[in-house]
Amino acid sequence: MYINKAMLFGNLTRDPELKALPSGTQVTNFSIATNRVWKDKDGNNQNSTDFHNIVVFGRQAETVAQYLKKGSSAYVEGRIQTRSWDADDGSKRYRTEVVADRVQFGPKTGGSGSAASAGSEKDASGNDGDQIDYPEEEINPEDIPF
Repeated sequence: MYINKAMLFGNLTRDPELKALPSGTQVTNFSIATNRVWKDKDGNNQNSTDFHNIVVFGRQAETVAQYLKKGSSAYVEGRIQTRSWDADDGSKRYRTEVVADRVQFGPKTGGSGSAASAGSEKDASGNDGDQIDYPEEEINPEDIPF
C-alpha cells in the first residue's frame, strides 16, 4: 500500500486565481506559506518558511476563489503531484503542488465585522456573537433525524 497525503495549515501568499479548463471544470491556484520554529544547539530560536503551491478543482475551486484572499489562513488536505513541461527555451520545467481534496477556511483576522473586532459586541439577543446559543430544554436523541 502506498500513501500520498499532504496536510497543511498556513496563510495564503497571494489571491487565488480562478480559471476554467476546456472541459468547463473550474480550477483555482494559490500558494500557502507555513512556518517552522525550533531551537538550535545554542538555544536560539530559528525560523523557516516554506511555500506550497495548491490546486483546487470543481465547486470547491469557486468557493476558495470567492472567500479566500492574500493573508487568509486555510487548512488544506490533498495529494502531492509533480508536473513537467518543456519551456519555450527548450529546457524541462517542473512544478510540485498539492492537489487539494479538502480546503477549510481558517479564522478571519482584522477588518470590520470579523470575530476579532466583534468579540466584545453583543448580538440582538444579548449574547456574545462568538458563543453558541444552546437550547435550554433537554435534547432527546430520538428527535435527531440521523
